[in-house]
Amino acid sequence: MALALTVAVPLVLAVSLRFGRLPLDRMARISLAAFLVIGWICWLILFAERGWLTIANGLPLNLCDWAMIALVVALLTRNQFAYELGYFWGLGGTLQGMITPDVAYGFPDPQFLFFFAEHGGIIAALLYLTLGTGLRPRPSSLPRIVIATLFYAAVAGVADWALATNYGFLRAKPSGTTLLSFMSPWPWYIPELVAAGILSLMVYYLPFAVLDWSRRKR
Repeated sequence: MALALTVAVPLVLAVSLRFGRLPLDRMARISLAAFLVIGWICWLILFAERGWLTIANGLPLNLCDWAMIALVVALLTRNQFAYELGYFWGLGGTLQGMITPDVAYGFPDPQFLFFFAEHGGIIAALLYLTLGTGLRPRPSSLPRIVIATLFYAAVAGVADWALATNYGFLRAKPSGTTLLSFMSPWPWYIPELVAAGILSLMVYYLPFAVLDWSRRKR
């Protein structure tokens, strides 16, 4: 249900916008941005109340955190680069997190609700920006995303080394079953992650490449 709502909400907003039933695009973007920020704050409050909040999970150093920040900027400003970051990081990282969620409790526990609200909000935001506002990745987006992702990995790696944390899963695999579970042991899965990241860039850009090719063909 969480995955279905994540797709349905931005589709309804985008279709309503295109057909004139929801002319207030700015209101939709501000609402999505507020939803992301409030969800992140609620997540931190929940962890603090339950005594789970530590330096290992309280810093905005997960890729999903960076995707969320980029999408909030994109929603408020329609900045192309912020959109590109949110689009590729959201689909490449956050979507994987939703398919294999790292949560200890199921529905209707607040941890489950806030996890899917935050991660689902990221996917909903990038889908709405793509389908409702006309923003889209370009061929020039790909090298920019590669450089930005390497920068993220460097920041997360330095933090992991200095604080003995595991942001970006650069020091160890997550405890649950994820894509990393099928990769080599540490540290050999890191270059495999790089290869998987490059492949995901190509996959998530492919629909636009096919669209551009078909337009040129016509």
